[in-house]
Parts: sequence; structure tokens; C-alpha cells
Amino acid sequence: MASRTILIVGCGDIGSALGLQLQAQGYRVIGARRDSRSVPASFEAIQLDVGDNASVSALPDADVLVYAISADKFEESAYQSAYSQGLDNILSEFEQRPQPPRQVLFVSSTSVYAQSSGEVVDESSPTTPYRFSGQIMCQAEQRLINSPLPGSVVRLSGIYGPGRERLINQARDGYTVPQNPAVFTNRIHRDDAAGVLAFLIERYQQGDAVDDIYLASDDEPATLYEVMTWLAQRLDVTPSQQLDASARRRSNKRCSNARLKAQGYRFRYPSFREGYADVLENLK
Repeated sequence: MASRTILIVGCGDIGSALGLQLQAQGYRVIGARRDSRSVPASFEAIQLDVGDNASVSALPDADVLVYAISADKFEESAYQSAYSQGLDNILSEFEQRPQPPRQVLFVSSTSVYAQSSGEVVDESSPTTPYRFSGQIMCQAEQRLINSPLPGSVVRLSGIYGPGRERLINQARDGYTVPQNPAVFTNRIHRDDAAGVLAFLIERYQQGDAVDDIYLASDDEPATLYEVMTWLAQRLDVTPSQQLDASARRRSNKRCSNARLKAQGYRFRYPSFREGYADVLENLK
């Protein structure tokens, strides 16, 4: 096994940002995804179908394994394939290898939380999701936590950043949401999502304790009204129509990043203001 080799399964937006950061630190980076042509040119690219045993068994050994796959559609079967079955296939392969990974990270999401009344949630909060997406994520999380391989689950909140500009486009088109009832949203910039993963890898490499679960969200849960009002002001748009925010109320909670902060991670974009200001600047 090559020294400081990282294998990123599902080397998409976040995986690529992570790989580029680690490559700059001297890591050998292997990116695996269904379409290997989309892997950054500086990585070693592998075409991978996590549902195909031959494809999985052909993966090379690595010191660090990051599972960052995205389901290709919002359907139960797609989630089962990507998260439950896919992760199980990968872990089952690497668990029986003579030189298994020394660290595994699974990129999960805050969909595992059912709380919807503005509660503060952290890594110890109950996870009793009522939608299939959260239920399948919970199954996948437990598969890693129960694995003999040393691993951590990283629950990302709503990811935004370059190429993830839906809210900006809605604000630009004059949309807002009702101020009341308040609906809290939680978000993390793409670069911080990758930064958290890199931080946990480096922490493990240095011999520091790494927990089973991390909640990765920025410092400031904010109401959707506050975010959209701020965007409208920055875009010099007067909101003229309202979006239906009822679907958003199902995820009305406030995510605490206290564990990550206590262990030393500092957010590049501590709130939506810094993050969206950067995105808007780059859109000019």
C-alpha cells in the first residue's frame, strides 16, 4: 500500500475538492466514480460501479477511504443502491483485505434528523427519520459504525457553493418566503464540507481521537427568510412573489457544530453571508 494514499469513492464535487486539498499536502489521490472522465485530471481515475462486485474488488488498497457517493435520483431504490447496498459492498470488500484502510469516512446528511420545530440538534440527538432518504442514511451510518474498520460518519447540512446556486437564482427572480412562521435552514459551503473531511483525516494521521459521528454545518443556522432577504439586497432586487416554504418546514431545525469547533476546525465561511458573498463575487 502506498504511503498516504486516499481513495475517494464517488469523486464528485466534494470529493474532488477534498482530493485537490490533500494532493497539495502530498497525498496520492485515487478518484473512483461511474464516469471516470469526470475525475480531476491530476488524480488517478478509476471507473467504478459500487453495485458490481468485480468493479469493487478491483479497487486498489488505500490508507484512507472516503465514501462520498450521491444518489442519481430522489427515489428509494436509488438511495438503497448508492448508500445502503453500495457502502456495504465497499466495506465488505475492504474489511477482508490483508491491508485494510486505516480510516474510513462516510459522507452522510442531516436528513437523518426528524426534528422540525426549530430544535437544536447535535451528534447525540435522536435520529428517527420518517422519510426513506433519512432512514436509508441511518442504515448506512450504522453499517460503518458497526464495521471493524475505524470510521467516522460526517453529516453534512445543505451544501452550497460554485455550481450550487439555486437560492441565488430564486432571489434574483424576485422570490422570497414568508417571514412567519420562521423556518430555519442549515448550510455548509462546498469548500468547508471538503475542509472538514481533510481536517478529520489529518487529525487521525496525527494520532488524535476521532469520533464516530460529526455534524458539519456552519456557525449560524439562519431563517430562510433572512437568507433570501440578504441575497435580494445584495442582488439589488425587490422581492415580488413568495415561494411555498411548507416543504422546508420538514427540516426546520438548528444544527450545532460544537463538536467540530471544540476539536479545532475553523470554518472558512462561518455563515451564509461570507459564503454567498464569495459565490456572488465569482459569478460576476
